[in-house]
Amino acid sequence: MPFSVNGILCTLALLVLWRAEELAEACSCAPVHPQQAFCNADVVIRAKVVGEREVDSGNDIYGNPIKRIQYDIKQIKMFKGPNQDIETVFTAPMSAVCGVTLDATGKKEYLISGKAEASGRMHVTLCDYIMPWDSLSTTQKKSLSQRYQMGCDCKIVRCPSLPCEISAPEECLWTDLMIEKQVHGRQANHYACVKRADGSCSWYRGVAPPKKEFLDAEDP
Repeated sequence: MPFSVNGILCTLALLVLWRAEELAEACSCAPVHPQQAFCNADVVIRAKVVGEREVDSGNDIYGNPIKRIQYDIKQIKMFKGPNQDIETVFTAPMSAVCGVTLDATGKKEYLISGKAEASGRMHVTLCDYIMPWDSLSTTQKKSLSQRYQMGCDCKIVRCPSLPCEISAPEECLWTDLMIEKQVHGRQANHYACVKRADGSCSWYRGVAPPKKEFLDAEDP
């Protein structure tokens, strides 16, 4: 009998550990260049978070309430999105299911990207590009207004191992992870991938807009 009880306890312990590991690994996101994150998003804004509360958001298939965190925000500027201000940002209640934690005191400004919802709302996850505004480089801030959008026809390809190379002329090779061993490296902080006059794409560095001959004829 003691053997059976011990066996049951061991089984339960293993299940608890397995479940904890499953939750810890439930949210997994591939790193992306800021420009690619911009192009993938429905909405990209600069904002302050001024309120936070947990709300019900319907029910799951078993009838249990689905919880979300609602952040009330003050939009400062919209770089991409609908023709109305975003007033509310929703996210999952915990990081294990990709929920995002933001400072709701109104003291910190963020760059927030995510998916559009109706009536001035958006939803964000840990896989979206969300950064404190002050942590962005000058090039990144300037690129949000025009250059990233101009490069959305290009494709930024992550270098998985060395050597690596592009497979098409409209690609830019992102090597920060391999060369600098970090996501926020030189290319992420200071470069944008933009289309040239011949239709190919290439990295461009600088705060000033690219020269006319660097772009397609129809680009401003």
